[in-house]
Amino acid sequence: MAQELMPTILIIDDSSTNRRIYSRLARQLESNVNVRSFENPTKALDWLTEHTADLIITDYKMPMMSGAALITAIRANSLNRDVPIIVVTAYSDQQYRLTSLEAGATDFLLSPVDHVEFLARARNLLKLRTQQLQILRRADFLESTLSAKEQLLRESREALAQVIDTVPAMISATDREGRCVFVNAHQAAFIGKLPGDLVGQPIEVLLGEERAHISRRLDQLVVMTGRAIPSREEEVQAPNGDVRIYLTSKAPLYDGSGDIASVLTTSIDITERRHAEKRLQHIASHDSLTGLPNRMMLRDHLRRELARGRRGDQHFALHFIDLDRFKAINDAHGHHRGDELLQRVARALTGLVGSTHIVARLGGDEFAILQPDIDGPEDAERLAQAILHLLNSDEDSLEALKIGASIGVTLAPLDGTDPDELLKNSDQAMYLAKSLGGGTWRFFAADMRPRASQTAQLQAEMRGALTRREFVLFYQPQIDLRSNKVVGGEALLRWQHPQHGLLMPASFLGLAEESGLIVPINEWALNEACRQGALWEAEGLGELRIAVNLSPIQFRRQGVESLVKDALRTTGFRPTSLELEVTEGILLGHDEQIVTQMHVLRSLGVTLSVDDFGTGYSSLSYIRRFPLHRLKIDRSFVQDLGSDPSALAIVRTIIDLGHILHLQVLAEGVEEESQLALLRSEGCDEVQGYYFSRPIPADAFATWVSEHERANADVASRPTESEHAGPG
Repeated sequence: MAQELMPTILIIDDSSTNRRIYSRLARQLESNVNVRSFENPTKALDWLTEHTADLIITDYKMPMMSGAALITAIRANSLNRDVPIIVVTAYSDQQYRLTSLEAGATDFLLSPVDHVEFLARARNLLKLRTQQLQILRRADFLESTLSAKEQLLRESREALAQVIDTVPAMISATDREGRCVFVNAHQAAFIGKLPGDLVGQPIEVLLGEERAHISRRLDQLVVMTGRAIPSREEEVQAPNGDVRIYLTSKAPLYDGSGDIASVLTTSIDITERRHAEKRLQHIASHDSLTGLPNRMMLRDHLRRELARGRRGDQHFALHFIDLDRFKAINDAHGHHRGDELLQRVARALTGLVGSTHIVARLGGDEFAILQPDIDGPEDAERLAQAILHLLNSDEDSLEALKIGASIGVTLAPLDGTDPDELLKNSDQAMYLAKSLGGGTWRFFAADMRPRASQTAQLQAEMRGALTRREFVLFYQPQIDLRSNKVVGGEALLRWQHPQHGLLMPASFLGLAEESGLIVPINEWALNEACRQGALWEAEGLGELRIAVNLSPIQFRRQGVESLVKDALRTTGFRPTSLELEVTEGILLGHDEQIVTQMHVLRSLGVTLSVDDFGTGYSSLSYIRRFPLHRLKIDRSFVQDLGSDPSALAIVRTIIDLGHILHLQVLAEGVEEESQLALLRSEGCDEVQGYYFSRPIPADAFATWVSEHERANADVASRPTESEHAGPG
C-alpha cells in the first residue's frame, strides 16, 4: 500500500516533455512526494502488480495502449481499484470522456494543461485518497472486532463513529436492508439531526426518497459484485435550498466471516471546484472584455437555430455589425478609452434587444446579433434600423460619441444552412454597407456587384500603391528584459493613401490576401526592412534584429527561400539580424514542404518566431517539429495580466513551454509598468509595446533607439549605494 507520509504519484505518458512537466508539477503538491513516471503503459501495469499509488496521471492517446484500456487494466487490480486517475487529453470530444468514465476515470484535464488547474485538481484528489485510506484502515479495525461479543461490537461501532466524525466528509454505512449502521456528525448535521437519531433508521430518513432509491440500487450492486464503486458526482439540495455537488464513493464492509455486512458511503463536497470549472468554460465561450458570447458560442447558437428550423418553420436573421469610427477613436484616445467604448456598445446592444436575442462580440470592433423567430425580412429591417439609430445617438450610454456602424444582414435558412456560411454572408453584406460610406445596412444578396466593384477599385489602388511607393514601414522597438537594451524592432506595414491618409493593415491586408497581392506587398516589405536594417548597421546603430511578418500564402507557394536569399544578397543585411515571423496557422498543417523551407531558412542564419502565440492551438505536438527560435505571446493575454488569473496562468505556461523547448519568449502589447513587472518576474526574455514606444517611422525609430541606449548607459554608469559608502 502507498505510504501515508509519502504519497506516490504515477505519471504515464509517451512524451518525455510531458512527463517532465507533470513530474515537476507533482513535486509542488507536497514536500515529500514520490513521483514515478513511465513511458510505456505495459511497464506501468507491471509495476502496479506489486505496488500501488495515491494518484495516477495518464495521457489518453498513447501508441501502445489507449487511456481507457489502461484504466480498465488498473481497475482490474484490487490494489488499485480506488486510486484516483486523471486523464489528460487534447480531445474535447465528449465521447473520449464517456469512454474513460466507463473505464473508471476520476477526472480530466485538457492538454496543454493549465498549471494552476493541475495543482488544484491533483491536490483535491490526493486529499480524497488520504481520506479513503483513513476510512478503510478504520473500517478494517472495526471489522477485526466483529467476531467479539455484541457489546464489544457496539462499542467498536461507537469508537469508529467518533473517529470518522473528525473527517471533513459525509460518511455513512447501511446494512443489507438499507438501515443506517452509522452516520458521522458531518452527515447528520447536514439535515439537522444527531448521529444517534439516525442509527437504525431507513436510508430514506437520511437521504430522502429520490436519493435513497438510487443509493439502495448502488448498495445492491456493491453487495452483488463485492467491489467498490468508483467515485461519481451527484447534486444535493441542502435544507436551506442551496445546491451542492458531491463526489460520492461506495465500498463493501465485511463481517468476521468474510461476508459483506454493510456498505460504506463517502461524499466529498466539490461544489467550489465545479464552479471554478464552469467559470473556465464561461471564459472559453465568452469575450473577456465585454462578457458577451464569442464567435465560437455564436456558432453553437446558430447551429441550434438551424436545427429548430429543420424541425419546424422558424426563420431567423443574423446581423453583422462593424463600428465605423472605432479605429479613429481608439487611436486618438488610447486603448483604455477604446475598451470602455466597446463595453458601452455591448451594454447598449444587449439593452436594445433583451434576453430573447443573442448579442456576441466577434473580435475587434465587430459584433453580431442573432434575431430569432422572425416573420419576414421586415422584422430584420426594423432591428437593423434600430441598431443604427442607437449607435448614432447622443445618449449618455455612449457618452455622446456618435460611433456609427455598418451592418450586414443575412436570413436563414434562405441565405444558408451552415453557421460559417451565414457568418461569411453577413460579413459580405456588411462590407457592402461599409463600401457605401458606412452608417447604413444591407441584406446579403447572392449577386453583390456593388461590393465587387468596390473590391476591384481597392485592388487597383493597391497595385498602384506599390508602383507609387505609397507603402511604408513603421518599426516598434523590442527590449531585452535582462539588460534593458534594444535588441530589435518589428517592421509593421502602413499604407500612405493619397485620399484616406495613413491606413492600418486591418483595412487592406484581408483583401490583399484574398487577391494574392499580399505576395508582392510582403516581398517589398522584406526587401525594405533588410535595406533599412543594413543602413542602420552601417550608421553604427548596432546589431539590431529586424522582424518581418510572412503571409501563409508565401509559404504555400514555393520560393520563400529564394526570396529571402535575394533580399539578403541585394541589401547586404546580415542573415542573423533578420527574423521572420509566422503564424500558428502556417504550422498546424504539418506540411513537410513548410518544414523543409523553414530548415533551409534557418540554415541561412535567419531566425524564426511564432507570432501571436496562444491564440491558436499552442501544442507541443507541432511546435517541437519546427526549427523555431522565439515565441511571441499575444497582446490579449498581456493586457489581462493584472485582472484575470487565467491570463497569468496562460502567460506562465507559454514562458515555461518556450524555455523547456530552449526558445526565447517575447511578450507583445506591454502598456503598463505592472505588466512589465509581472513578465519580468515570470522569466519572460523580451517585450515590446506602447509602454516603450508605438510603431514609428524609420528615422524616428533610429532617434528613439539612440536616446534609449544613451539613457540606459547613464543609468548603468551611476555609482551604486555601496560604491558611495566606501570600505566601511
